[in-house]
Amino acid sequence: MHFDLESLERHAAEVHRVLPATPQLSWPLLNERLRTEVWVKHENHTCVGAFKIRGGLSYFAELRRSQPEVQHVVAATRGNHGQSVAFAARRNGIAATIVVPHGNSRGKNAAMRALGAQVIEHGDDLQAAREHAAVLSAELGLHRVSSFDSALVGGVASYCLEFFRGAPSLDVAYVPVGLGSGICAMIAARDALGLATEIVGVVSAHAPAYAMSFEAGRVLAHPASTRLADGLACSTPEPAALAMILAGASRIVRVSDDEVADAMCALFEDTHNVAEGAGAASLAAAMQERGNLAGQRVGVVLSGGNVDRAAFSEVLGACRLAA
Repeated sequence: MHFDLESLERHAAEVHRVLPATPQLSWPLLNERLRTEVWVKHENHTCVGAFKIRGGLSYFAELRRSQPEVQHVVAATRGNHGQSVAFAARRNGIAATIVVPHGNSRGKNAAMRALGAQVIEHGDDLQAAREHAAVLSAELGLHRVSSFDSALVGGVASYCLEFFRGAPSLDVAYVPVGLGSGICAMIAARDALGLATEIVGVVSAHAPAYAMSFEAGRVLAHPASTRLADGLACSTPEPAALAMILAGASRIVRVSDDEVADAMCALFEDTHNVAEGAGAASLAAAMQERGNLAGQRVGVVLSGGNVDRAAFSEVLGACRLAA
């Protein structure tokens, strides 16, 4: 999978027909906390509260051109990909069925239904939901929207172009890794712009499949058990994504649920922004490595803010940060 700047600009143009650019901001209290200059890309400010909508807009624009006969799509998700599919499908007059695992975020399920999607609960994890989506696709003749695709990555890269162009030159950027579209988009944008920014992937320590695969240089599966960063709950890496990550990322950092909770608290306290677990993971990694970041300009991606009220209340109530 390869992108040049011209192709990324085409994808970005499709996204920006609908979605305005999100801000990248440097917050004084966050700079003090990490003892260096930090820039936050606020993808929690999109109209579905996460970066995934960009991929959906790009994907459905391409789908309408290449397969105008498609009337119904199916996808599997823990939430943000599903909101993206539901939003873009409705915009294009296409029905959407979204498969989620049992116990999925009630708020994300409600948001997908509010966007017109039929939500089906199946299985205990994302992998089981993905397999059921494949079954529905085959049995009902529905077009399946995967969670990793060149059009998705190209659309997501629009936020990366905004980030690299809107913030001062970044020495390092921390990017959360679910199935891989976000970090692959960041690598593609960095390379297309000819920059030298180090890109660091971030996974949950309780969903380490991508970290293990990166270290081994091949796909390795591992159960996901994170209770907080559901957007990172990947048990089986996507081979095409892993290939891009191996070629373009310097390393992958593992962050625990406790570290993610600390980062959610820090974002709320220092910037007054709400972050879901996956959305706070990049800051959690930067906080873990802050002893090595002095003098560097650091980018972190707040990839989403879709956290249920009860879960966020519990995180804030148990906050371990110094007052």
